Amino acid sequence: MKVRYLLATFVLSMMIGRLNAQKIQVVETGKPVSIRGLSVVNNKIAWLSSSSGYTAITRDGGHTWQWQQVKGFEKADFRDIEAFSDKEAIIMSSGTPALILKTTDGGANWQLKYRNDDKAYFLDAMDFSNKKHGLILGDPIDKKFLLLETNDGGDSWHKFANLPDAEEGEAAFAASGTCFRISYGGDYFSIVTGGTVARHLVLEKPFKEWAYYDLPITHGQASNGAFSVSEGGVVIVGGNYSSPKYADSVSCTFSGHPPYVKSRPGPAGYQSCVELITPQTYLSTGTPGSNISVDHGQSWRQIDTTNFNVCRKAKYGKLVLLAGDKGKIGIFTL
Repeated sequence: MKVRYLLATFVLSMMIGRLNAQKIQVVETGKPVSIRGLSVVNNKIAWLSSSSGYTAITRDGGHTWQWQQVKGFEKADFRDIEAFSDKEAIIMSSGTPALILKTTDGGANWQLKYRNDDKAYFLDAMDFSNKKHGLILGDPIDKKFLLLETNDGGDSWHKFANLPDAEEGEAAFAASGTCFRISYGGDYFSIVTGGTVARHLVLEKPFKEWAYYDLPITHGQASNGAFSVSEGGVVIVGGNYSSPKYADSVSCTFSGHPPYVKSRPGPAGYQSCVELITPQTYLSTGTPGSNISVDHGQSWRQIDTTNFNVCRKAKYGKLVLLAGDKGKIGIFTL
């Protein structure tokens, strides 16, 4: 009995130690920009994009960054970025004009691949199923969400053939580049929305018909709704960015019966991004700070009160970075 007690005590202490070990180390701050675009390639390489036309790259796991203001686009707000290596990346701007640029030389030069001066075009998020195929989500035009598609690695873009319907007053949020996701392999598209409604829009192969699901996320105003969906559409977060400490109905999970269930307890207030870290662990972040869930988003615990906009995990590795306003960048340790 004594041996069992000692073993149970040891296991419990290890679990508590692991929970307490979770932390976020701020490694850079002070740049007068708002960072919402973040793409982590592996344990060494990551890119970010921000307001005032800036991009930056790290080659040492986020500890140091090389910043660059894209010449000729100093007023652009680059809300999302997709990186493939330390040489190749694609950036997308929100606002007018709608812009897509690409670099193949580590940011030394950027080529304009798409421009639309129509004020109806507002780009929200970008995701790729592989290096060649990707889509960009934009706010609704004529009651249809905009989707731009590339099949050649971002060199050319065209409207996607099957656009999802939008309700009156419904929109997507260009808050972290994660209101739109393509599953690994590209057989599943996922969009979360806000405004007058909060919905999850899903398109699966053979890409014939969109499915529309109402979410138990706070909505009804232009400032609230679902802001981010995880890989696979399992966990969704959001809230009200104008009342960031409001913590009711800011997260839900897909369960099947009923389809979406509110997290209890949920994150501590408005969250603009959620990311899958391990098979059952999720990290979310927003104005009131960052939260972690170890049960597929069913419950959450706050781990930090630093304001971040976006958190992303490496495509090929374990590195997890966060970024936010005033050029703030953090490294998450599990």
